[in-house]
Amino acid sequence: MANWHGKSRGTVLGLRIYVFFIKTFGLYFSYFVLIFVAAYFIVFSFSSTRSTYYLFKRRLGYSTLSAAWNVYVSYFTFGRIQLDRVAIAAGMKEKYSFEFDGIEHIKALLRKGRGGILLTAHMGNFNLARHFFDNENNPAVVNLVMTDFEHRQIKDYLESVTGKSKLKSIVLRDDLSHIFLMNEALQRNELLVFAADRFMKGAKTYSHDFMGKEVEFPQGPFRLAVRNNIPVLFVHIMREKNFHYHFYARPAGGKEKTGKELLKSYLQNLEEMLRRYPHQWYNYYDYWNDFKKYGR
Repeated sequence: MANWHGKSRGTVLGLRIYVFFIKTFGLYFSYFVLIFVAAYFIVFSFSSTRSTYYLFKRRLGYSTLSAAWNVYVSYFTFGRIQLDRVAIAAGMKEKYSFEFDGIEHIKALLRKGRGGILLTAHMGNFNLARHFFDNENNPAVVNLVMTDFEHRQIKDYLESVTGKSKLKSIVLRDDLSHIFLMNEALQRNELLVFAADRFMKGAKTYSHDFMGKEVEFPQGPFRLAVRNNIPVLFVHIMREKNFHYHFYARPAGGKEKTGKELLKSYLQNLEEMLRRYPHQWYNYYDYWNDFKKYGR
């Protein structure tokens, strides 16, 4: 995997602009503007465009023309999901529907009394998790384990718009203080959420085939779960038609004895979701090191 620097696309300024457009001109006009914004990124974010093209062409097997078109659709989908996130935060939640597919797995996990680990990825719209977990029918307390400081800033800004969520956050720090916070959360029978499809420079990694090529993944979440016998769910929140969001929660196989075996199960689930929702994958960099193989 090419080096990722711990920052994801999207800033507080960008969200402020989204809020302005939605409140001033409405959600549908904002979607219309995205037609041109997506085209802008095709041209002026060439590295991201090329990475996404290789996703469709080399990993998903699309034709050249289809891969090029789906790069545009991917950018448009990313922008629409960001607009949805802001619209919901700004009080337009009634326009959307939410489906919690797997709440029984969450409740079964909590009954074990050991806490739990939710493994997700940089895809879909897990930023809407509060609308599934801030619910009296769902007793889970969730801690988002984050590596990206910009995400913390974005979270604080959105809470200033919509109010504070029950979701907590644990920021990974150089002094390893996050380890104590994670252990305390598990002892309280709370859930830890990891986006386990990326790793930070210097982290210990596993190498495993994913979509036809070896990729490196962080060891931490997988070793933590197996070493401490913590139950694991694979979770994603994906956008579907007609303003509908679908939350998936699926249990790991349960027979994984090593971190790498758990990683294999995670990747099987992740590949299924990527093939089902190919436009909602947001690793906009040379994830498979395709640039080296196919030239710069």
